[in-house]
Amino acid sequence: MDADIISKLAVVVVMITVGIIEALGGLYFDGKRTKDDFAIEIFSSVTLPVLIQPGIFLLTIWLMEIFFPQFENYFLTTSIWLHIFAFLILDDMMQYWWHRLSHSSRLMWKLHRPHHVIEEMGVLVTYRNAILYYALMPGIWFSGMLVYLGMGYVYLFYLPAKLIVILLAHSETKWDRFLYRYKILNPLAWIIERTISTPSTHFAHHGLTAEDGVSNPNGNYGNLLFIWDIIFGTAKITRKYPKRFGAWNQIKEPWHVQLLFPFVKSKDPNSELHSIVTNNDYDPSVDYKEFER
Repeated sequence: MDADIISKLAVVVVMITVGIIEALGGLYFDGKRTKDDFAIEIFSSVTLPVLIQPGIFLLTIWLMEIFFPQFENYFLTTSIWLHIFAFLILDDMMQYWWHRLSHSSRLMWKLHRPHHVIEEMGVLVTYRNAILYYALMPGIWFSGMLVYLGMGYVYLFYLPAKLIVILLAHSETKWDRFLYRYKILNPLAWIIERTISTPSTHFAHHGLTAEDGVSNPNGNYGNLLFIWDIIFGTAKITRKYPKRFGAWNQIKEPWHVQLLFPFVKSKDPNSELHSIVTNNDYDPSVDYKEFER
């Protein structure tokens, strides 16, 4: 089977398998998810890998062929470790900063907000973001450039590895509990939880408020690598899981408003998505206390 097909199928198989396990555990039948939530999750899970990412790659490669044809496959024969390092820096680290920006910029928050207004976790949360959030994501554009420069083979393995880690970090299966249960595995857990995103560290990012002592809404931004949070001072590791999830403004606009903002805005004047930026907007850089929510 072609390596490209295997690369894509691996992610799909993991997502479906984990989703089935979560469903059998009753996750999607507890009433917290609305029809709009399901619509957002299904639509975004399809548009990113099928339309947005391939579209960005095609446009990037087309532009590179016009302006920098001399650099096509320029790094093809260089070290595979250089290729891996390039993707970790220009894709994963850039995504860390893009994610962090979305929690400090009021406009960016509105594009990222669909990812946080859901009140429970699960593998379907992974791709919940406005279309423009992904369309402008620097890491995807840089990845397209790296592929053009001759690093495409490494990308076939890098991307599914990254997506599987992210999928599992959002999953209610909480695979890392096994590492915390046995003392003999604690040294291994210490290394893993500081290297890649785990359910414990990423669930903390989705927690409702840091007042619970577990959540870290304005930290734990890492996607594939959690080590960026360690390096840049935004890490919080408790080996626990928040009991409440969500965001300050729990208004759940229709699915097409959340995904297509700012091209489509909410008709509700109380909604953050009613306008691009107003003085009354939620400030995502502030962790509001429970009584203020």
